Amino acid sequence: MDDGLSTAEIRRRFLAHFEAAGHTVVPSASLLLDDPNLLFVNAGMVPFKPYFLGQETPPYPRATSVQKCIRTPDIEDVGRTTRHGTFFEMCGNFSFGDYFKEGAIELAWELVTKPVADGGWGFDESRLYPSVYVDDPEAVALWRRVTGLPDDRIIRLGKKENYWSMGVPGPGGPCSEILIDRGPAYGPDGDFTAEDRYLEFWNLVFMQDELSAVRSKEDFDIAGSLPKRNIDTGMGLERVAFLLQGKENMYEIDVMFPVIERAEELTGRKYGADPTDDVRLRVVADHVRSSMMLIGDGVTPGNEARGYVLRRLLRRAVRSMRLLGYDDPALPELLPISRDKMGETYAELHTDWDRISRVAYAEEEVFRKTLQAGTQIFDLAASEVKAQESRVLPGSKAFALHDTYGFPIDLTLEMAAEQGLSVDEDGFRRLMAEQRERAKADARAKKGQHADTSVYRGILDDHGPTEWLAYETLETESRALAVLREGRPVTTLGNGEIGEVVLDRTPFYAESGGQVADAGIIEFDGGRLEVVDVQRPVRGLVVHQVRVVDGELDPSSTLHAQVDPEWRTGARQAHSGTHVVHAALREVLGPSALQSGSYNRPGYLRLDFGWLSGLTAEQLRDIEQVSNHALRADLPVGWQYMTLAEAKEWGALALFGETYDDQKVRVVEIGGPWSRELCGGTHVDHASQIGTIVVTGESSVGSGNRRIEALTGVEGFGYLARERDVVSRLSTLLKTQPDDLVGRVS
Repeated sequence: MDDGLSTAEIRRRFLAHFEAAGHTVVPSASLLLDDPNLLFVNAGMVPFKPYFLGQETPPYPRATSVQKCIRTPDIEDVGRTTRHGTFFEMCGNFSFGDYFKEGAIELAWELVTKPVADGGWGFDESRLYPSVYVDDPEAVALWRRVTGLPDDRIIRLGKKENYWSMGVPGPGGPCSEILIDRGPAYGPDGDFTAEDRYLEFWNLVFMQDELSAVRSKEDFDIAGSLPKRNIDTGMGLERVAFLLQGKENMYEIDVMFPVIERAEELTGRKYGADPTDDVRLRVVADHVRSSMMLIGDGVTPGNEARGYVLRRLLRRAVRSMRLLGYDDPALPELLPISRDKMGETYAELHTDWDRISRVAYAEEEVFRKTLQAGTQIFDLAASEVKAQESRVLPGSKAFALHDTYGFPIDLTLEMAAEQGLSVDEDGFRRLMAEQRERAKADARAKKGQHADTSVYRGILDDHGPTEWLAYETLETESRALAVLREGRPVTTLGNGEIGEVVLDRTPFYAESGGQVADAGIIEFDGGRLEVVDVQRPVRGLVVHQVRVVDGELDPSSTLHAQVDPEWRTGARQAHSGTHVVHAALREVLGPSALQSGSYNRPGYLRLDFGWLSGLTAEQLRDIEQVSNHALRADLPVGWQYMTLAEAKEWGALALFGETYDDQKVRVVEIGGPWSRELCGGTHVDHASQIGTIVVTGESSVGSGNRRIEALTGVEGFGYLARERDVVSRLSTLLKTQPDDLVGRVS
């Protein structure tokens, strides 16, 4: 093996190998995907899940990717073991009804064993052991034939190790793993499940079964075979890197260890000299990298969901440096080291560095103040405990320090020990568990809002996608493909009832990209439906939620669908206005003021963006003025379709967390390069049609995130008219001129 094979080169060889074998190279998706069941992308197959579930038709028969992933359940174990890490990269190759077991085994074995000089990884075959599901004799025979290995080198394991499922009814199948023998220093001969000596580094999933009644990972029913057999493989890049680089674990590879080396210089501690220090140094290396990648994909520190995970990672890194004896700001010393290593692959870490570093450094500064305040609260609590002649800090006090002040329990334990006190850890953990259960219940409640999409997938399979004409027209003659009530097909909808109608063609815009759905009506002979919402529960299908205003809807009726033209005009003004305000924001504040979310409805828009401090009144006036100058200049508004790579090369901005089609995206531009964004919304033809943009407010929506709100069109003029009326009435009451009103009130 070549110890000098860098992580970047290992990644490059993986993609090149599968591209040469006819796979489409798919760039890594964002860590943030629109999946209600996932906080972050946690596996390489996640972006391809709609293809495996049959919700969408894959645009290619075989694909390969190196996907950015975050796994959060084991944060507390990071550094304590050498297996757990939060951010990692998952290499994968995927077949959608194309090649199956034999192809997957051949492709994997070739790359793993091919000499380094020939473009492979050069693993020593004598140290490799394929594992198979114990009830998969086909896989055993294929491994023997492809590799030439004797039967005793092919390991049979049970469902726990070698059967894959998602834990819910759906696709599943046996899998094969490639294990490497690290030698007797790591464990006894033949213990293939201990994971220290015989380390698994590549899992080949043979997706062939339709599972039902899934009771646990090892207890389920197989309903039958999938109509198409698929391949999903996953290989941890960091694990292969430490094996090929001759290191002990992922923390010592070329893209992570430089952070540890810098931490050694700052703290005077030496990696490998003390087990406790080693844990802290590994935490620093992992969390600095993970935090940087999360911020890069648009996450900002906060107290909920993704923002809370990021805040926790950043604060654990800072706390670990403090426990190593370094009290000065640590992230400005460590984050650039990680940027330089990961930036070899992810160039956006360099181009977006100003924003990434500002968010991280601001969070460290806030945490340093938290530590100062929390220390004072702790000292007071410790004094109260001693005054009561107790030696135990109550769990409720430790929990309050953690929950209210963000004070880590490790720090509380350390400081208590310094004062000769212990902490009621059981009480603390009980309160933490109660909080966690409340959070899980909330998540389950929110998850329950996402309806089962199987009925919609059935409609899509039977009738094909909706002909969507929202860009071309405001009305269509249509027919109903399906009528639903409470998620079930019905034969009629009666007067006053609310249900859903799926049309073969529609002019209605479905809620997407921050723009609310169109309003309007659907008429039929003898009746009328009010359209109250429009959604896309599965890609390609447009579903209208309707209320029957008159008559009784028969699915066989001929329908006339009509968007409310006033509503659409207001929506177009607001959405184009959002793009104008975003461009003005960047012109006034600088290119690092990037949109992180938006919402617009007729006459109103709000735009969230990454920024660390409140805007001044002068900055708000400048944003409003730049926006309205764009309207007065009547900048042209246009759009065109191109590949995602072409759009990025063209300088188009993509919204954080949004998912885009690699094959074709829509780029909307206002005034040419002044505003170029990926967007599927409806827009005006010229900026002057927005009418006006009136900034009405600016506020904080979490650490490092601000929100600006504005009115457009008639609503904007109405707001100004009301303000003028207030000024006029106040001037009359105070018997002064409008220009002197402020002085008179003072």
